[in-house]
Parts: sequence; C-alpha cells; structure tokens
Amino acid sequence: MAAADHAAIVLAAGRSRRLGRPKQLLRVDGVSLLRRTVAAVLATQPVLVGVVLAADAPAVAAEIAGLPVVTWFNPMPDAGLSGSLRVAACALAAHAGPTLIVGVDQPRLGTDHLEALLQAGRVHGGDVVTGYGPAFGIPARVTAATLAQAMDLSGDGGLKRLWLAAPPQRVQADALGFDLDTPADLAVAVARGWIDA
Repeated sequence: MAAADHAAIVLAAGRSRRLGRPKQLLRVDGVSLLRRTVAAVLATQPVLVGVVLAADAPAVAAEIAGLPVVTWFNPMPDAGLSGSLRVAACALAAHAGPTLIVGVDQPRLGTDHLEALLQAGRVHGGDVVTGYGPAFGIPARVTAATLAQAMDLSGDGGLKRLWLAAPPQRVQADALGFDLDTPADLAVAVARGWIDA
C-alpha cells in the first residue's frame, strides 16, 4: 500500500433532533458510534483526523478523549451539514492530498470500506463516493479541489450538489444505506443487533 497522504474528517456536530438523543453516543458492543467511527478512520493511517463537533456537547467530545485527533467546533450546528463541511474545509485549506469524509450514523461502517474508497481514489484520481442502491453519499474520498468548494456550501445538502453535474466514481456498499435518523431507525438497528439495546 502506498504511504498515506490522506486526511480525514468525521462529521459529528449534528443535533439528532429527529432521533431525540445524540446518535454519536449510541453504542455498538459498548463503544459509542463516534469513538467506533473515529477508530475505523484512524486505522486507515491518515496524516490527520479532524472531528467536527458542536461546542455545547461536552459528552460527545468526551467520547474521543485520548485519541490522536484534532477537534474543530461548528459554531452553528443547527444550520445544516454544510456548516461542518465549511469548518473542516477551512481547517484543511493547506492540505493538498485527498480527504476522507465520514459521518457517525452508519453503524455498519468498517475500515475495509474506507480502504476501498481510498484505493479507488488512487486508481481513478477523482472523488469517490459510497453507493447504496441508486443513491450515493458519504463516506467519500474527495480531492483537495472538491473540499475547497465546500467553503461555498450552505444548508443541509452537503457535497451532493457539487457531484450532480459530474457524478463521481462509486464504491457500492448497500449496507451503509441504513443510517440512524429516527426512533424507528433505531428500533430496527437494535432489533438487528447493529446497536446495543
């Protein structure tokens, strides 16, 4: 494997309003989703891992205490995903290599998929996204040029609007199409053993 030149962003500033509790703190085998996600990202050996948090969520920040990451705070977490992407893009403005972008609401995410995204990026050179059925999104491996464009985003659409004109390469992982947004989603995840009861 080539020496790592990628950075990584973990988006963890969300309020989980529809779920009714912080999804970052849900547990898989006793480990919070946030800490588990960060561990999967760290296993890809990035040059830097930045975790975007809400400044008023100390319990969430405590979950990654002691891990070799930097934290960036989104001052307006209620303004949507794009605010967290802008914070991260500004912090990584000097990083010339690719960046992994990962959320915390996909309980079946593992390092193998992140490595597949990075490998596809090494082969194809551009952005690589995760496909789930006909849809796609994060986790994704993006170029420095794409990340720089995140500085101009607004609302909750994330990077998808940048990809509509030129659809990126996909690595299919249908299991990652299940995320945790509502109490019904959580009930399904618990019933299937993906989240601790």
